[in-house]
Amino acid sequence: MPRKKLILLPKSFRILAELGENIRLARLRRKLSLVQISERANISRPTLTEIEKGSPKVSIGYYFSVLKVLGLEKDFLLLAKDDLLGRKLQDAQIQIKKRAPKK
Repeated sequence: MPRKKLILLPKSFRILAELGENIRLARLRRKLSLVQISERANISRPTLTEIEKGSPKVSIGYYFSVLKVLGLEKDFLLLAKDDLLGRKLQDAQIQIKKRAPKK
């Protein structure tokens, strides 16, 4: 079975690239090498390089492992924390259709 091609908008690529750059800067501020981080995160050095480039092909679990090694794992909890659209929908009291009951 062939793999599906990943389709992302340019804005999404820019966001991932910024995340990768932030991870790279955090590593450099701590004066840690690619090899040190990759060994501690239990990933290969080329995978870490892809993370620092913001590659969408890398598993989110690997991103988390690197953040954990850098001591930034709590930043992961900030993702989707402020759901402005969801709050606006909730405030507007839009009725969400319920599923039919299971038999």
